[in-house]
Amino acid sequence: MNYPGHKKSIEELTVYEEWRNRFLRDRLRPAVGIAIFFAFTIIVYLLGEAIFAPREFKIVYLYTSAAVELGLLTCLLLQKTAIGKRYPGLLFLGFSWSLTVLVQIGLAAAKVGDLPILTWSLAFLTQATLIPVRWRLHLISQLGVLCCHIGINLVLNLSLARYTAFRLSGFYLYLFWFCLICDLSVYWYESLQRTEFSTKRELESAYQQLEVAEAKYRSIFENAGEGIFQSTPDGRYITANPALARIYGCDSPEEVTAKFTDIERQLYVDPVRRNQFLRSIAESTTVSDFESKIYRCDGSIVWISEKARAVRDSSGSLLYYEGLVEDITQRKQAQESQRLFIHALSHDLRNPVAGMLMVLKNWQTKTGDSIAIPRSVLDRMIQGSEQQLRLINSLLEIHAGELGGLFLHCDRVDLRAVVEAAAADLEPLMNEAQATFKNLVPDDLSAVNADTTQLWRVFSNLISNALKHNMPGLNLTVSAQIITAKQIKINQSKTKQDIEKLPITDYQFPITNSRNSMIYCTVEDDGVGILPEHCEHLFDLYVRGYQSRHSVGLGLSLYLCRQIIGAHGGEIGVISSPGAGAIFWFTLPLAQNGS
Repeated sequence: MNYPGHKKSIEELTVYEEWRNRFLRDRLRPAVGIAIFFAFTIIVYLLGEAIFAPREFKIVYLYTSAAVELGLLTCLLLQKTAIGKRYPGLLFLGFSWSLTVLVQIGLAAAKVGDLPILTWSLAFLTQATLIPVRWRLHLISQLGVLCCHIGINLVLNLSLARYTAFRLSGFYLYLFWFCLICDLSVYWYESLQRTEFSTKRELESAYQQLEVAEAKYRSIFENAGEGIFQSTPDGRYITANPALARIYGCDSPEEVTAKFTDIERQLYVDPVRRNQFLRSIAESTTVSDFESKIYRCDGSIVWISEKARAVRDSSGSLLYYEGLVEDITQRKQAQESQRLFIHALSHDLRNPVAGMLMVLKNWQTKTGDSIAIPRSVLDRMIQGSEQQLRLINSLLEIHAGELGGLFLHCDRVDLRAVVEAAAADLEPLMNEAQATFKNLVPDDLSAVNADTTQLWRVFSNLISNALKHNMPGLNLTVSAQIITAKQIKINQSKTKQDIEKLPITDYQFPITNSRNSMIYCTVEDDGVGILPEHCEHLFDLYVRGYQSRHSVGLGLSLYLCRQIIGAHGGEIGVISSPGAGAIFWFTLPLAQNGS
């Protein structure tokens, strides 16, 4: 079975085998060199024995030592060849058997039955010490010597006949334990080496991954569009990225860290903001959308928004702050321009409407029915002018809602009456569009707790939007009912066609409000419908509607509807699909008894 860990272990084993063979080749060089020098000293000693103790000297020992020296020199030469580099294990056996087997053969040639225990022990100990890898090779070299010894003695009947069985078993017992200890030491050393090798490989891999991750995050740090910083609690910048340098008007991140050593006095236009920044982080460990005016390196002033957190060590001690900085100067300028625009628009519209309302009210104070226009028309004009004046005044409140919340004047409201008022004001527009309008809000529907003017505005905007973005001959229906959580059974992804197949009590609308009962209102049309991807952003600011080519508005009406319904504690949405019309829905809280 193939699996990632299995493949990795095979790769590691292959690399480890390469490392072990290289280690074996490297260790063979000094081992063979030492053995050559050892054999040379033996030859010198035997030559001295031939001179100073000729009676005890045996020429076969000199020949044996010379054969050992020749075998070792051959191993030394083979190490530099392709065969020696490819098969280091064979060189190891040649090295070992040059010291043991050749000596055994030399003794057999001299008809000497002594067991060369000392020579074997020295050879096995040397190779276990200098070449502590591939314990199986050590075992093979030892078994090879033993087999050679037994074979030669069986053929020539030397030591096997000279020693008693008990004495011979003692030699073999010594040899067994000596070889076992050498082989175990090699095995354990190699196990440790393999563990260390794997650990090093994992460490190298971890370092490589760390370098890759560091390079990736370094790239993010260097190329981020937002400023990234680390600062000390006493107000010095530790690190800064190029984006922060650009925001602060500096030539490089190094200039930021060198210049701003007192953030409270050097950076913030209002030094108090630094203390407020620190206090906010101390209270919640993080701060978001912290907006301030700052001085740039050239002395100019810009707006920034900071998002930061406190970094602490394991004991909870504060180390530094780190976070993001965004230049919001353009946004602030746009907000200020919008604020000026709203005030100017309200002023320019309010004065003529207020003036016309004064004239109309003067006419209204005249007695009798003999005025220039029918009194019913005058009443309607006054009512419309008052409504327009309330709308202009509420425009400022809508804008203020972006900054500090929308102001509502809530009371018990008859929903059907609000719908009728909105439809009456839009009657000329509906006539022009040849639209058919139905108000299906029940007369006995419970009152809602709402601001009449703002609620009128929601219905007016939804109806007028449907008229503007569809072809003539549109059918419009406004309905309302009380729903409970138990009646919510189909989800927000349902299309208008799916909903029409179900009874009204089976509707499940996308409401997350936890209250048990709400008023559910719909403004439904049979127009061209809306694409699903447009439905998601239809209530965003400055989105000009689902058929924007037919509209010259600023895209405020649906956005204002969302603001108004949200301020009432309700929700608003749309269910539609292309060619199937649209259902704009919203929820409102029921009026409490006595309110």
